[in-house]
Amino acid sequence: MKLSIVVPVYNEEATLAEIVGRVLEQPFDMEIVLVDDGSKDRSREIMAELSERHPEIRCIHHAQNKGKGGALSTGFEAVTGDVVLVQDADLEYDPCDYSKLLAPILEGKADVVYGSRFRKVPVGRVHAFWHTHGNRLLTLLSNMFTDLHLSDMETCYKVFRSCVAKRLDIQSRTFAVEPEVTAKIAKMDVVIFEVPISYNGRDYHEGKKIGLKDAFIALWAIVRWRFAKLPDGPPIETVGKGQPVVPAATK
Repeated sequence: MKLSIVVPVYNEEATLAEIVGRVLEQPFDMEIVLVDDGSKDRSREIMAELSERHPEIRCIHHAQNKGKGGALSTGFEAVTGDVVLVQDADLEYDPCDYSKLLAPILEGKADVVYGSRFRKVPVGRVHAFWHTHGNRLLTLLSNMFTDLHLSDMETCYKVFRSCVAKRLDIQSRTFAVEPEVTAKIAKMDVVIFEVPISYNGRDYHEGKKIGLKDAFIALWAIVRWRFAKLPDGPPIETVGKGQPVVPAATK
């Protein structure tokens, strides 16, 4: 099993090297696809330094900022692995959770896995009230439109079999990518799992980028993508029927 990890990068010079180091510590055969989304800081230079030291890292650059959705679209088109995982470039999400996230797919139980910040975890940082409940509200609204029962639609940690990721044809160019992806996989005949993850969310003074404006954009996306047609493509042969799709692999 080859794991493709797609990392959107936009002005993440303070955390990029550390998060990539944490990813490289994970015991999987992997490629890391870093997609620079028009950064204005030293992110590109750091990416180049990392790729020189680690052959499993590939770097892609956008001349202009296209938003998280644009970075994911570029990354998903470029991946070559069997399973695709989304990793933010900050330190809010812990790569040590990869084994939990991948387990349902490796065991043949799921085609897509969401890492939930709201399912029970033994310990975690206390987060901002309105940000937390705003995410819960958007998840509730998304569930009403998709008929899924997710606890955390807005999570960064989404894992897909490669054939699912490449079928998504992401159009959103903002954080509306989360409801778009969720609405599209709801239209596919795939099995979706959630697993609890740890989460070390930043406050706004620490650089969190998502605000009230993004919540309204996500709300519109929930409605829009519920009624949009799924992109044309070959049917996905779901493997979430109890048969292992690929064996777990280590470096």
